[in-house]
Amino acid sequence: MSWSKLKQQLEGFLSPALIGRVEYRAPAYRYLPDKSGTCYITVNKKNVLNMRDKTNLIRWYQTELEIKNDPEFQVPVSSDEMEAVRKDTKGTVPEDRLIVIARSKKSTEHAKELLSAQAALSKSNFNVVANTFLTTPIEESLESNDILLNILALVDKRVGKKRILNMSEKMKLKHPIVQFFYELRRNTL
Repeated sequence: MSWSKLKQQLEGFLSPALIGRVEYRAPAYRYLPDKSGTCYITVNKKNVLNMRDKTNLIRWYQTELEIKNDPEFQVPVSSDEMEAVRKDTKGTVPEDRLIVIARSKKSTEHAKELLSAQAALSKSNFNVVANTFLTTPIEESLESNDILLNILALVDKRVGKKRILNMSEKMKLKHPIVQFFYELRRNTL
């Protein structure tokens, strides 16, 4: 599909409040079929997401430890997860330490997922992901581990106010760029 047609379809799915604020851009058209084009997303005319450039306005993590030490990265722990830790330690650990151990385990898992999703984003081709977004149900895009699919779904008009408001806990575990677009969309409701 040509870039202009793809851009037109993506912008057709934008939430009415974001039309004119969120734009998809391709500064250089690709001339060779085996080379992927450079694409980026702007918000209010500022480049917010350029998949090839890590000097964006949003923080990109380099290591798992950076993610775990980020004060904005909050990991909610359920009682089932605490119970699993209690069983692993055979009940010899005090209650106050159980939550620390469970949170540490869960934050390590999420840090690894975030880093792998971030690495996949920098290698991905915007056109391929955008075509995938256009051909899959919106629920799959929202639940996906792919950062770009999450972003495209969050700015989509098919995602309503109630669903956006109910996603706040899930968004705490997402990459900062996904959180940025979530807040952008939530602030337009």
